[in-house]
Amino acid sequence: MEHRQVLSPRESAKLISSQAKYVSIKDSGLQSLAQKIFEKLEDKSISIDLFSQHELHPSPSDPTAIDWIFVVDTLNFCFWSPDGAHYSVSYKGKTYTGYFALCAVLNKAKDNGKAVTDPKFYSQITKKDVCELLQGDEGSANLALMEERAQCLRQVGTCLLEKYEGSFRNCVKACNGSAESLLNLIVSEFPCFRDEAVFQGKQVSFYKRAQILVGDIWACYKGKDLGFFKDIDTITMFADYRVPQVLVHFGVLEYSTHLQSILESGDIIENGCLEEIEIRGCSIHAVELLLAHVKSILAKTNKLYQPIINPIIIDHFLWDFRRQYASELSSIPFHKVVSVFY
Repeated sequence: MEHRQVLSPRESAKLISSQAKYVSIKDSGLQSLAQKIFEKLEDKSISIDLFSQHELHPSPSDPTAIDWIFVVDTLNFCFWSPDGAHYSVSYKGKTYTGYFALCAVLNKAKDNGKAVTDPKFYSQITKKDVCELLQGDEGSANLALMEERAQCLRQVGTCLLEKYEGSFRNCVKACNGSAESLLNLIVSEFPCFRDEAVFQGKQVSFYKRAQILVGDIWACYKGKDLGFFKDIDTITMFADYRVPQVLVHFGVLEYSTHLQSILESGDIIENGCLEEIEIRGCSIHAVELLLAHVKSILAKTNKLYQPIINPIIIDHFLWDFRRQYASELSSIPFHKVVSVFY
């Protein structure tokens, strides 16, 4: 694998937050949110178990689980539409939107005999095929970037067939229980996961989809078997367009007047622009600081058993909170970027 001088997401976030002009991290917000997360850990409403308890996610006993997660996270980007309409899919009597609509539509295709987890199928896929595969309900918004989604699938499928005997399982096995090694393999072998930018002349990274892929495997297998990573804490939160909304809601992030006016205008901003880099970098660093606060509170309880807590679990809580309280958070604008990276 090629060696490139790129700061890790954690290093990138530290640098970006230290020099940010448009986004600031507020200690008072950090402290109050850390207390809330601690309480949720205590009552077990935040837990590693929540991933595989979702009805659309695969069970670790499913032999195709790891390849299903890989396909989902290859396509896990850009679920918003400029007019605010939702991408929605009905499946087994329920209607899902956004990311869960993607899970539902792939499960529906799998139930109907489509080999959605087989790179022999998706390495040859066309834009027309992807449009049919990911077709939402009647009246649903269409997903954006269909040609790019087809390109992503062809790219990763071809690599799996040529180098990994047609299964992402072999990528995971090659990394010998190291999350950092797997992250490096993903961004080296599959360029569509290479979520990077330039900040102050340095190459920085966010790796949202690559990190969420590692995190989803860890959560699906509950940190065991294929999901065992001795260094899972090297993975940061997943810098998307939704979690920052929640961090603003809790007073952890604050935007400058300049940035607030851009977001309120609803204008699409460029992937790689300074404002976007700052929102994403400060989100990652804010969760690192949150984690430190939560660990400090936990340490004072002097319990023999401490709950599992890391940036992945905090991200899951924040992302789920946004979905649960979507209407209350709708007044907080999110940054709109058309990108395959998130």
